Amino acid sequence: MMNAPLSVFDATLPDNLEGRIVELKRELRARIGDVDDAFARVSDFVAEEVENIEATRARGEEVWPIVDYADLAAGRVDSEQIDYIRRRGCAVIRGHFEHEQAREWDRQLVEYVDTNGFDSQYQGPADDFFGGLDATRPQIFPVFWSRPQMEARQDPRMATVQSFMNQLWKYRSEEGRDWFDPHQDSLYPDRVRRRPPGTNSGGLGAHTDGGAIERWLHPGYQKVFRHIFNGDFDQYDPWDGAWRTDVHEYESSTMCSAFRTFQGWTALSDMQRDQGVLHTVPIPSAMAYVLLRPLLDDVPENSLCGATPRRALPINDTWHPLLTRALSSIPDLSAGDSVWWHCDMIHSVAPVENQQGWGNVMYIPCAPMCDKNAAYATRIAKAFREGNSPDDFPAEHYEANWSNRFTEDELNDIGRQGLCLGGAGNRSGDAIYNSG
Repeated sequence: MMNAPLSVFDATLPDNLEGRIVELKRELRARIGDVDDAFARVSDFVAEEVENIEATRARGEEVWPIVDYADLAAGRVDSEQIDYIRRRGCAVIRGHFEHEQAREWDRQLVEYVDTNGFDSQYQGPADDFFGGLDATRPQIFPVFWSRPQMEARQDPRMATVQSFMNQLWKYRSEEGRDWFDPHQDSLYPDRVRRRPPGTNSGGLGAHTDGGAIERWLHPGYQKVFRHIFNGDFDQYDPWDGAWRTDVHEYESSTMCSAFRTFQGWTALSDMQRDQGVLHTVPIPSAMAYVLLRPLLDDVPENSLCGATPRRALPINDTWHPLLTRALSSIPDLSAGDSVWWHCDMIHSVAPVENQQGWGNVMYIPCAPMCDKNAAYATRIAKAFREGNSPDDFPAEHYEANWSNRFTEDELNDIGRQGLCLGGAGNRSGDAIYNSG
């Protein structure tokens, strides 16, 4: 598949973590040179983007790029729209699936958990991700192998959108190394969220996924962010896939063993923007601000501005007030729309009181095929056959003995290829757009 074997950087968490942080910060300051100047250049860029975002909101315009699925599938997304998606790092795909199809999937998911007695089996949160939720009935359901989830993952419309989104990245190096195949996704399994009307929720604070302290300490990430750590912000491209497929997160109860170009979810209900929905800081290069911030003199030497092992990377007003100003809501959504945001993107979920209407989604990202993702797909194919929880999630295995879960003989070519079980795969996106 790839034209060169990947040498993945495996790394273990340092025993003396605080000591290693102090040492690393000393090394990075020496490499960068004038840290204050480097941070000032990044801050100037980010501030200009923040002001543009604030002005866009003040005019009542959408910050999030919006693309109609029909235009995407027909190759009618023009270069101006492409540039805007790259600038913002996120997009909404209107009509990704038909409205009634999404509503039917939602109905089937309810039937799936109810007929299999999920409420009587649920044992409460199995990891810190669920720490703030009521243990009697989750909002995020640890189910992975329902028919609606698998049908959506292997649907040609999903493959078309994933191919389009993957091609926003630079996936081929100048020397000829292919970092990933943008036209073939792995079927990365994730959960579903069902948040009922009347919900009171404190939301989820601004953060990034994909590792916290790893972004400074991990040798793979040091290569990904080499330009930032060399003080060459002008050379940094958040859309360059180089070395990203070589990164592994430190072991945790909930992590991501795959490379995702975009995190994403598909709406199963209509949602209004003021009802506790997703927000992002739509500046893909903002990671440079986050990475340089701990190197300033006002941060304790053993601190990375709140980053800790086995947690999401927090973004807050204490250390990142410029970034939090840019947090921007998704637009109103209809069932069947999908939402996508760059894997480095800062995001949050707004609080809500007495939520109006349901807030139901299926989490489906873009995880293009590469050696790293193929290795994970091979592992989770076994979990799929057995109805077990995938490796990246707590070993709850609720579905192991459930009836009517999706089976191997229902996989189409896209599904089989996405689980590395053979099949022709999907190349429907080849002619849509090519940034490689």
